[in-house]
Parts: sequence; structure tokens; C-alpha cells
Amino acid sequence: MPLEIERKFLINHNKWNTLPKPQGKLYRQGYLLNDIHKTIRVRLSNENAFITIKGKTTGATRSEFEYNIPLTDAKQLLDNFSNNEISKTRYNISYRSKLWEIDVFHGENEGLIVAEIELQSEGEPFDIPDWVTEEVTHDPRYYNANLAVLPFKRW
Repeated sequence: MPLEIERKFLINHNKWNTLPKPQGKLYRQGYLLNDIHKTIRVRLSNENAFITIKGKTTGATRSEFEYNIPLTDAKQLLDNFSNNEISKTRYNISYRSKLWEIDVFHGENEGLIVAEIELQSEGEPFDIPDWVTEEVTHDPRYYNANLAVLPFKRW
């Protein structure tokens, strides 16, 4: 079974704003199913689309199945079957041989910036950039599926 091992962190906004960054990718992301045991998500950008099934998170690990789908299918799924959505711009930044995915949220989650790093094991060592602050891996409020239901601006 494919596993995703991911840790999440908040970002220092001042340092982030001065950091040179690549062009980001805007995502529309919606949830077809979201409960404590599993989520089914559709993610759409201008270039590609995915449907993703994720299992329950234990520690920083969960099962994950992700598949490319046609852009038109993703749009129809989001328009007709999505219960909740988020919008975000993702930036991919390499830091000391590790890929950091930084999500700058929009809409009701405006003001929230979260960095994610995927690892091979939960104990894998990695260096933390100076623009990263508090770890929020174990705080379910920061799960994208939960941000779609209870946005950051309503906390």
C-alpha cells in the first residue's frame, strides 16, 4: 500500500515575503468525501488534475492513492460532487536536498501559509529552513480537508 509520510509547518510571513521563489501553481481543491478514516479529493490546476484517496493519519503517515484524471472530469467532479473546497498557490522550494511544498491559501483561508515536507520515514532527519516556524503536523485544523470545512479565518 502506498504511504505518504508528511510533516507540516507554519511559515514566518516576513521571511517568506522576502524569499526568492519560483512561480507558484494555483490549485482548486475539493472534497468528495471527508471523514475521520478517509478522504477523497480532487485537485485541479491549469495543467493537470488528480483524484486522491487518503486513509486515516497515524503520526505523520497515511495511505495515499493518487491518479491523474482529465481536466474536464476534475472540473465536473468539483462543480457537481464536491462538498467543500479550498484554493491555494503552491510553491516548490528545494532546501538542502529536500523538496518543501509551500501552500499560500486564498479565500476564507487567506493569511495562512503552510510548508509540507514528504519523508521516506517518520524518523528521517532533515534541515529546517529559517523561514519555517512552528510544526503543526499533529494539529488536525491544518489538514486541507479540515480547512475546507472550518477555514482559518473562522478560528
